[in-house]
Amino acid sequence: MNVKEIRDLSNEELNKEIVALKEELYSLRFQQATGGLENPAHMKEVRKTIARIYTVLTERAAKSE
Repeated sequence: MNVKEIRDLSNEELNKEIVALKEELYSLRFQQATGGLENPAHMKEVRKTIARIYTVLTERAAKSE
């Protein structure tokens, strides 16, 4: 998910997306611990997407003040 797509979503949708991505990250960590993770780079992408969403939410909060 790129920044343009993230900015098009509402705050409520972004919060739901964060929850879903954190669940996915948990699943990926579990797979890595058991040795079943096929694409370790996907973990990095999920973490970066979560960070992008938090950045957009922080920007919106600062803008509304």
